[in-house]
Amino acid sequence: MNDIARNDDSHARLDQLAEISQRLLDRARALGASQAEVSCSEEYGLNVSVRMGEVETVESSRDRGIAVTVYFGQRKGSASTADLHEGSLEATVEQACAIARYTEDDPAAGLADAALMASEFPDLDTWHPWRLDADEAVDLALACEAAGREADARVSNSDGASFGSGGSLSVYANSHGFVGRERETQHSLGVALIAGQGDGMQRDGWYSIGLARDDLEAAAAIGRRAAERTAARLDPRSAPTGQFPVLYSAEVARSLVGHLLNAVSGGALYRRASFLLDSAGTRLFPEWFAIDERPLLRHGLRSTAFDADGVATRDSALVAGGVLQRYVLGSYSARKLGLPTTANAGGVHNLQVAANAGSLEEMLSGMGRGLLVTELMGQGVNGVTGDYSRGAAGFWVEDGAIAYAVDELTIAGNLREMFAGIEAVGSEYDPRSHVRTGPILVGRMTVAGGE
Repeated sequence: MNDIARNDDSHARLDQLAEISQRLLDRARALGASQAEVSCSEEYGLNVSVRMGEVETVESSRDRGIAVTVYFGQRKGSASTADLHEGSLEATVEQACAIARYTEDDPAAGLADAALMASEFPDLDTWHPWRLDADEAVDLALACEAAGREADARVSNSDGASFGSGGSLSVYANSHGFVGRERETQHSLGVALIAGQGDGMQRDGWYSIGLARDDLEAAAAIGRRAAERTAARLDPRSAPTGQFPVLYSAEVARSLVGHLLNAVSGGALYRRASFLLDSAGTRLFPEWFAIDERPLLRHGLRSTAFDADGVATRDSALVAGGVLQRYVLGSYSARKLGLPTTANAGGVHNLQVAANAGSLEEMLSGMGRGLLVTELMGQGVNGVTGDYSRGAAGFWVEDGAIAYAVDELTIAGNLREMFAGIEAVGSEYDPRSHVRTGPILVGRMTVAGGE
């Protein structure tokens, strides 16, 4: 057993949070609540930032929070505290009960059905604490920045490098008798660099993120990749204006999946604020296109055996054969829509977009002439109509190869048409997100450049 495992008190701290949760549930019941739920969490972290070889910030944090929600029939009240003293805990429950007594009935309020609670809790390999001190963290950030600054003479400045390491412990419990415990770590290292001079300066960077220290790319490799990306953006030109294929690089392609998720989430649907109302069971994508949710994936960035309502998660398809199989619902939004929960209270867990193409280079070769997008700006997406218009930067592609950098352009379309017009998904996915997708090629969009 190594020193980290020997000194790990996370299970004891989870026991303490579970005991606090049970006391709060008992008190809520004694005050007349028909149902109650408690979320308890502890978080710790070490974050450092450096710039131009000098330390800028070193922050160590340790936070905790307790949230209590009670139901008196279909009236709901919530209160929270960060104070574990008995008097504060007691006052928090009393405040939640007082709020509930003065709220209106909500037919959708209440815990998820007891029969849906998770009963199996596999080890999903999400706990990998990294015991390092501030000096070691600073050294990693400095090494990352130095590698980037030294990799290319055109790199003239730095926006800084940062390193972060932390973990969280959480317990969710409710009056069904459910108690769920989770622990997770996350570590990150990245740098942003500036290349060129005066009005011709360009900025870009790179970062790595993972649950364990071994998941991170080496500091020098991150710095060199940041320098390569930054220098590649120098001397941008204007892009042609017209209708062209648009290839989203993997790191920005997941934004398209994000727009889909927003449109099929319960909150948008029951508020009638989505362009995909009544779309479950309909074809939105090409027949080969698929997205699977894998919440029980070992070592996944968002793996869990239960959602924020305590409902057991399971692997399931979101899109299969191009058809939207279901919405993304927690128990509350499901009741509002008259549908069963999909165990997505709190969000989705580890989405995998199926690939039908090869590497980025192969996709560029296949598209011939068009735009490779590596950065998106602005929030020009209308969730009600699906209209899409965003600032973009990247590279113009001629004869299947990158010709030159482009910036200050706009790409536009309608998300429903863009989804249907996806021609390929590459095999090289970006591992830094719980949405795993390779580059996505949309066959035709409006590109507005300066030419």
